[in-house]
Amino acid sequence: MNDVDAHELVTATARSARVAQRSLARAPRAVKDAALEVMAHSLTEHTEAILAANAADLERGRESGMKSGLLDRLALDAGRLSDIAGALREVAALPDPVGQIIDGSVMPNGLRVRRVRVPLGVVGMIYEARPNVTVDTAALAVKSGNAIILRGGSAAQDSNAAIVAALRSALDAQGLPADLVTSVDAAGRDGARALMRAHGLVDALVPRGGAGLIRAVVEQSTVPVIETGSGNCHVYVDASADLQAAVDIIVNAKTQRVGVCNAAETLLVHIDVAADYLPEAAAALWDKDTVLHADPAAHRILTEVAGGGRQELLVEATEDDWDTEYGSLDLAVRVVEDLEEAVDHIRAHTTGHTEAVLAQDVGVINDFIAGMDSAAIMVNASTRFTDGGQLGLGAELGISTQKLHARGPMGLTELTTTTWIVEGNGHTRP
Repeated sequence: MNDVDAHELVTATARSARVAQRSLARAPRAVKDAALEVMAHSLTEHTEAILAANAADLERGRESGMKSGLLDRLALDAGRLSDIAGALREVAALPDPVGQIIDGSVMPNGLRVRRVRVPLGVVGMIYEARPNVTVDTAALAVKSGNAIILRGGSAAQDSNAAIVAALRSALDAQGLPADLVTSVDAAGRDGARALMRAHGLVDALVPRGGAGLIRAVVEQSTVPVIETGSGNCHVYVDASADLQAAVDIIVNAKTQRVGVCNAAETLLVHIDVAADYLPEAAAALWDKDTVLHADPAAHRILTEVAGGGRQELLVEATEDDWDTEYGSLDLAVRVVEDLEEAVDHIRAHTTGHTEAVLAQDVGVINDFIAGMDSAAIMVNASTRFTDGGQLGLGAELGISTQKLHARGPMGLTELTTTTWIVEGNGHTRP
């Protein structure tokens, strides 16, 4: 499509979404929850078609040389699709934020004031090869009384088309406007650019993906952006850490799913336990085929234990490694003198997503927390827990690394704003 076509598609889609959203803005919870239940059923009912579409996307991805981590994020199977449908039901079970009174008071002059949660309106979402995001954002939008416009990227175009069709048919079956969930994928990249410029038609725009995508949306959009961040996540192993638990945690944080933004990318180890900890951690990580990008101190320790065909999984770190979100089975490793050096390293290289401290010393834990400036901090737990589903949100719109309106996993309340309601009795201002 050319630019004019993209502009026309996005404009028409956004206008239809605004009309559709008005019918949902004040809908009672029962109506929205019933819609989510039917949407979940529709996904299950259309499993065969969705998986066939996903298989076509995966085949194109392999042919184009897509990295394994991205292929993993793109891939669906019956189990994953069932889990995604389950997320719709989890969102249905959550309290409805719309209409909640945040605070209120009676002024000295008798005016009654209250601040109430209301939907944002029409939310745009620009994201990459993540079909689950299509469902999660639709679920959160419907529950919070919003309409959602999706631009899901060409890598997942068939998967997203099949999923959106299933969700729209469910909304229609419930007597709700199908245009509550729409896609502008047909306009390609021009559609994304047009969505960024739909100021006045789209109330907020959320980018979710790699650093390049997020930067482009933040820099080019005239629509207000809720910025999500890439995940250069760190794990610091203190001298007081339970070293066996620390081995299990770093293996989980790095290898459980490598292509996600809450996977660990850098391991920092206190010098006092490096000789004991690093060989054990490396052995476990090497069993998962993880390449360790080690600083000189870590490299010296690990060279002695890298026999048995493991040499190719140990390389010398470069300065670029400390700022890299690998999205693969690669991990940067550094030995630090103390907590202060660990904090300084993280502050110099973090993307503000998630950092973890593994320690038993309460003072170390408190000082680590005080030294961080990230959206989430894990204490003796894997970075993989920075996730809306894991933290009780049912699903998530993304992980916000900004400091305005929303920070960390974004759920239902982050899709609302507030209205001041002021009631008088013939009051006039003197």
